[in-house]
Amino acid sequence: MAIYSSNCSKLYIVTLILFMMMISLFGICLGQNSSVGPSFIFGDALFDAGNNNFIPTLSKSDFYPYGIDFGQPTGRFTNGKTVTDIIGEELGYKDFTLPYLSPLLAITDDKLLEPRVLDLGVNYASAGAGILNETGKIFVGRINMDAQIDNFENTRQNIISSIGNDGAMQLLIQKAVFYISIGSSDFIHNYMIPSILSNADLDLVPSLKFVQNMISNFGNQLTRLYNLGARKIVVLNVGPIGCTPSQRDANILSLDNNNCAIFPNRLAQIFNMQLRNLITELTNSLEGSKLVYADVYNVMEDIIENYSKYGFENSDSSCCYVVGRFGGLIPCGPKSKVCLERNKYVFWDPYNPSQAANEIIAKSLLDGDTHIISPNNVRQLFQS
Repeated sequence: MAIYSSNCSKLYIVTLILFMMMISLFGICLGQNSSVGPSFIFGDALFDAGNNNFIPTLSKSDFYPYGIDFGQPTGRFTNGKTVTDIIGEELGYKDFTLPYLSPLLAITDDKLLEPRVLDLGVNYASAGAGILNETGKIFVGRINMDAQIDNFENTRQNIISSIGNDGAMQLLIQKAVFYISIGSSDFIHNYMIPSILSNADLDLVPSLKFVQNMISNFGNQLTRLYNLGARKIVVLNVGPIGCTPSQRDANILSLDNNNCAIFPNRLAQIFNMQLRNLITELTNSLEGSKLVYADVYNVMEDIIENYSKYGFENSDSSCCYVVGRFGGLIPCGPKSKVCLERNKYVFWDPYNPSQAANEIIAKSLLDGDTHIISPNNVRQLFQS
């Protein structure tokens, strides 16, 4: 009787250990060895973490002085980390989310899916990309929003093949957060190019039609992502593009009291108003969706207008510069001059914020109140 009891105890312990191992393995398979879910990142230069390194394009940042505060050039269009890099660190990610085209994520005969995808997600963003497929043609190569969603669809299929349909849907619907920052290039590298070349102002009526076309296409793209399993989606509006060093120098004769170009900012404001309405409409029509509207325009506007409050000394000029009153006439390159105190500049290059500004934007998205990001901030979204 004692022998039987002893054997039962041993069997119970072995069974318990095996059960715990299975639970642990199951958790890993669903990407649950991270305290938060994966991030799937879409957009343009604000979020690009190196995808443009791997395509033939004129829009590249895989050279010095880009990445000067990251340790090396990585293809990020800033001196250091991007907004989503910083959010990931704050949430406890152990590494950065890799770009979709990184060789480290390549599919091989022996590896259908890189395991880190289940924990960290994938970054699909591409500098110069837009909502509209014709945007960014001046760069030759870029991965516009439709193509980025195509790439996510490939990732989704690989996840399904790796952990099964039920596991994939649980990961995408319940745990993953999707970030999108898109639209700026549609104005800067599409709509406004003719006015720059002809040096003539654009009529407001065509601009309204252009914005409506953007909104219509973006609505279809967000719906497509939803149909692929996206539920928690953070959509950044278009920032004050007229305040970038590039647009300040390009519109030097039509600046407002803050030395920002009037017309580009008006375009952004028109788009943002319609974007907010679109997010509301889709939230009501897409069952179970948690779409979030992030007002980066007002965040950046406050930084620019009250820069000293945030510790900046310069809010209008490019830290990496060649020529122009605001250093915005020529892109940042290997022969550019670089400011000594990069954390004192709001803008790193003629188009993009510095890491110091990105940190403020990231904090606003992560823990901001409903005046900045609504109905939930990023931290609340991950916890929901």
